[in-house]
Amino acid sequence: MNDRLLDAARKTVPTLSANAARTERELRPAPDSVEAVRDAGLFALSVPTEAGGLDTDMRTFVEVIAELGRGCASTAWVVGLSASAKKLIGSIATDSTRDALLADPNAVVCASGVPKGASGERVPGGLRISGRWAMASGSELASWAMVMVPLAGDGPSAVCPTLVPVSDLSIERTWRAAGLAGTSSHTLVAEDVLVPEHLVTFPNGSPAMPPPEAAFMAGLASLAPMIGATRGAQDVVEEAVAGKRAPYATTYARVADSPLGRYWFTEAQRRTESAMQRTLRVADVVAALPSGAAMPVEERSGLRMELTTAARECREAMELLLDLHGSSGFAEDNPLQRFWRDVAVGTRHPYFTPYIVAEDHGRVAFDVMPTVSLTL
Repeated sequence: MNDRLLDAARKTVPTLSANAARTERELRPAPDSVEAVRDAGLFALSVPTEAGGLDTDMRTFVEVIAELGRGCASTAWVVGLSASAKKLIGSIATDSTRDALLADPNAVVCASGVPKGASGERVPGGLRISGRWAMASGSELASWAMVMVPLAGDGPSAVCPTLVPVSDLSIERTWRAAGLAGTSSHTLVAEDVLVPEHLVTFPNGSPAMPPPEAAFMAGLASLAPMIGATRGAQDVVEEAVAGKRAPYATTYARVADSPLGRYWFTEAQRRTESAMQRTLRVADVVAALPSGAAMPVEERSGLRMELTTAARECREAMELLLDLHGSSGFAEDNPLQRFWRDVAVGTRHPYFTPYIVAEDHGRVAFDVMPTVSLTL
């Protein structure tokens, strides 16, 4: 299945690339890009096979999303986070919630754990919710939204994971960013919406923590598009380096004639490949865990450090590529500048906050507990 899915992803890249500028301009993946991904079956990556999905392994998931990112990081981001949301819902929600979600294995799911003045009240038959939820990537493509709803009157830690039909919500187009602009990471708004009880996971004692596979999949889903975007930038620069482009005011006929020019490019390749290998190692470690097994905090911290380091390596590779290409790479019609902006924004997702991840790693190493990150 791995080769078949990778081939399907590669075949979508020309379409995603051709529509990347439109995706960015319209603040959501372009219709042709969405259709290409849907035709390839890639919206069902994390859906169990018994529900009509692909149930792909973690390594293949990373490779497929990275391949999509080579064409358009925004589209890859939406595909990856939708798959991650499905995996999370499958791990913490009730059977009835999962059944409703998986009725269409190709449905897009958005999610937000960023409530803004949001709350829910238990009522006969379900949960009545109002408020706003920010940064719901894929919001305008999604059929379902998973939102974290604080329960009114149940204390600050009482939060319900709640699956809501997006048709019951409105969307405020609040995500206008320098990078990943096409991810439709807008704000969901609920105005006195009654969510049926079978779509709500009411708290029962301590909040349920997702298993490591679901928790780490969110990080992998955010990082893989960045690796893909860095590879996309390499494609652009390699053509310029190997072609007739000459370093300005030098005796060289091509950038590739410069020994340091060649080194600069291969060093960018090395850092990108290092980022990919780190990410795949994390995917393999998480996938190898027995079902239901816990992961020691020392191991979780180490894996978070690996992903954060990989994010930094993508940025370092991008800087080398920009140096090689020169200022023309920042022209609006050059895809290099879009890849650069996407990587600059995406690798600064809160999952990769380097000083917090490093602080927690030090706390774990010297047993200065507890850790400060609530997601570790």
